[in-house]
Amino acid sequence: MSNTKQPCSSKIRRGAASTVLTLVVVLGLGIFTAQSAQAQTFTVLWPFAGDPAPANPYAGLFQDTAGNLYGTTLGGGTSGAGTVFKVTKSGKDTVLYNFCAYNCTVGYNPYAGLIQDTAGNLYGTTYYGGTTSNDGAVFKVSKSGQETVLYSFAGGTTDGCNPEGGLLRDTAGNFYGTTYGCGANGYGTVFKLSPGKTWTVTILHSFAYSDGANPYLTSLLTDAKGNLYGITSKGGGGYGTVYKLSIKSKKFTLLYSFTGGTADGCYSSGTPLMDAKGNLYGTAEACGSSNLGIVWKLSKKGKETVLHNFAGGTSDGANPYAGVIMDTAGNLYGTTSAGGASNLGTVYELKSKRTLTVLHSFASSDGANPYAGVIRDKKGDFYGTTETGGSGGYGTVWKLTP
Repeated sequence: MSNTKQPCSSKIRRGAASTVLTLVVVLGLGIFTAQSAQAQTFTVLWPFAGDPAPANPYAGLFQDTAGNLYGTTLGGGTSGAGTVFKVTKSGKDTVLYNFCAYNCTVGYNPYAGLIQDTAGNLYGTTYYGGTTSNDGAVFKVSKSGQETVLYSFAGGTTDGCNPEGGLLRDTAGNFYGTTYGCGANGYGTVFKLSPGKTWTVTILHSFAYSDGANPYLTSLLTDAKGNLYGITSKGGGGYGTVYKLSIKSKKFTLLYSFTGGTADGCYSSGTPLMDAKGNLYGTAEACGSSNLGIVWKLSKKGKETVLHNFAGGTSDGANPYAGVIMDTAGNLYGTTSAGGASNLGTVYELKSKRTLTVLHSFASSDGANPYAGVIRDKKGDFYGTTETGGSGGYGTVWKLTP
């Protein structure tokens, strides 16, 4: 596997940014129609085999209107530096792009997932590489597999470095995202990338620790008014924050600081979800009553409610790194990186009445340690990735029909 930087916390923190959507699809992001019960089936669509094949997907998946799935792997490929891949509706898998070896100017080691424009071009970020100082890049991969670096991060106090989250894109073609480090205070940034003769970055906010620090594997959410919402893994009181940021005025609002301990979560990652009433939802990787993480809800007034404390064991998950999606009945769905029958992670449903059901426990042969969240199609089938496990040991792309 690639020699990649692992940000530190109370545990070895490995994860994937949840699937991100464009800026056009906003309020109620992730809400879908509830489906009737049917026989559950689990299918491994692609067991990754490692170099020179793709390996170790941290990121979640994006699905186009034809049902094709797209994603990235952190490692594997012809140079061991990661890949962009596609899995068709019929199960045919294709490597669209192989990132080059270390110190490569086109970027390498993508932690985050992808978004797609109407022409079929894919966009994402890499943690390393770029044309300036090896601090990461924003890239484009065309339908034909041609890669272009749109922007290379320079690090330092005036720029961000090491983006781990994915991108949002507005109708004017601007991209929005976060970086894990650098910026005015060294704790990461929120940036806007604008097209032109040359692509230019505007730093919308530099984290100061008191308002958040180190947005870890988390992508942004937006509302209809053009406000961005995000999560940091550290800062605030030391355990991470939830924030709001106006794109136009750059006004930053600290919505909530996690307090850790047994009564709250800590070290949140993933992409926040917003319901039709403006409530936010997400997960935290640790703390809570069993120190195995929580599912949380934050009201528009800033009141946090712990919806579930993960307890591990065969009937519960542990250590969720990704966010959640919601159906029209208010039920939430997500993954945990541990817990379940083999302690290798789960796919779970958390009903609106706060009853948790494990929909699938990973058993190594079908995947292990899902750090990415889930997506769901119109038929009600779930899709996702695992970072390890599968027949090759390097992770899987999977489908679950509940």
